[in-house]
Amino acid sequence: MARSISDPRFPPTLRRLRDERGLSLRELGRRVHHSKTYLHELETGVKTPTVETAQALDVVLDAGGELARMVSVDTGGVRRRTFVAAAGIAAALPHQRLAFGRRVGADLPAQLVTRAARLRRLDDYLGGADTYRLYAAEVESTKTLIRDGSYTEATGLGLLAVLAEQAQLAGWAAFDAGLHGDADRLYRTSLAAAQDAADPALAGNAWAFIAYLRLGLGQPGVDEAVAAVETAGPGVTPGVRALLHCRRAWAHAVMGQAADAERHLALGATALTEHDDRPEPDWVYWVDRSEVEIMTGRCWTVLRRPLRAITVLEQVLAAYDDTHARDKALYLSWLADAYLDAHEVEQACETAGRAVELSAGVGSIRPGQRIDGFLGRLDPYGSLPCVVDLRARAVEWARTGRRLTSAATPDTPPPPPRSA
Repeated sequence: MARSISDPRFPPTLRRLRDERGLSLRELGRRVHHSKTYLHELETGVKTPTVETAQALDVVLDAGGELARMVSVDTGGVRRRTFVAAAGIAAALPHQRLAFGRRVGADLPAQLVTRAARLRRLDDYLGGADTYRLYAAEVESTKTLIRDGSYTEATGLGLLAVLAEQAQLAGWAAFDAGLHGDADRLYRTSLAAAQDAADPALAGNAWAFIAYLRLGLGQPGVDEAVAAVETAGPGVTPGVRALLHCRRAWAHAVMGQAADAERHLALGATALTEHDDRPEPDWVYWVDRSEVEIMTGRCWTVLRRPLRAITVLEQVLAAYDDTHARDKALYLSWLADAYLDAHEVEQACETAGRAVELSAGVGSIRPGQRIDGFLGRLDPYGSLPCVVDLRARAVEWARTGRRLTSAATPDTPPPPPRSA
């Protein structure tokens, strides 16, 4: 069973930050949906916070990742072995090859791209809180190679492209862990490196990441999303075009621009039908028809077109594997929003309940934020039994991380699996 491990400095740091923000235990509890008693137990070290609780506290207290970094998950089993094995990959970082001379071989950039692909697969199963330090170490290692190594111009361009790719991966992990300042810095590093490497696809993707970060922080991101598509240009591979058009569609949807969102969703879907003999970069390996459909459902949800969103999301999520817990929890949260917009409150609560269960133990702050927002939308229906039950389950999950089955629906079957 997964358990949380926290730095012994967590209790006094939490108390200090709360005092600095002028918040009482009761007020802090209201903002993070925990009891005053539980928060007192965290501040006194009587209980260990879950990763989700630490991340929620970090956001509310504007701690810049200080609290989130102090808590991790010891999962045991396959998930832990996978992560430990990946950490072993980082045991010999690329720059350490300079110990045998400053010369960087022409084949090293390609080797580092393969290495990045192996590390990227961790993001399918682990959240940014688990992977950020590992990915960030790769960025710093490649910076050292570029700064201290000796290489040809072609090899130097290859190293810059690797740096751009690594910085995007590390920036994504930082964003996922709630370290938004680090994410922005890494995305800007990626953009500069991709431009220096004369790689329009990577540069366009850097702009797409910047747009996504801004939108996630409640800021405008359309200009950056437009820059992503225009920087990449029409000559990039179909998978890259599909990704960038879908990200641009999301930016338009968040800003309420339905026609533009629909147009770029169509362009993204069309791109995936095109035949191209060129290999796709590994960083779009996950972009397929299902991902385009999920983005389509998300866009219709934020555009308040619930019937269109529900049709798409129900179909694709019925075949989405629960092992991709973070992503499925996020996608279910949008489906729950769509059900609520369609006034299907019980179905919305049931869907959100599945998201709550999947998000427990995930090293990502984003599912909790999405679920938090959904719970707030339920205020007008607060007396309904399904709402009371969901809120109780959400609090229990956040407090203990243990599996909790609703007493009202003890025999609810798990969602159907999908072949990943």
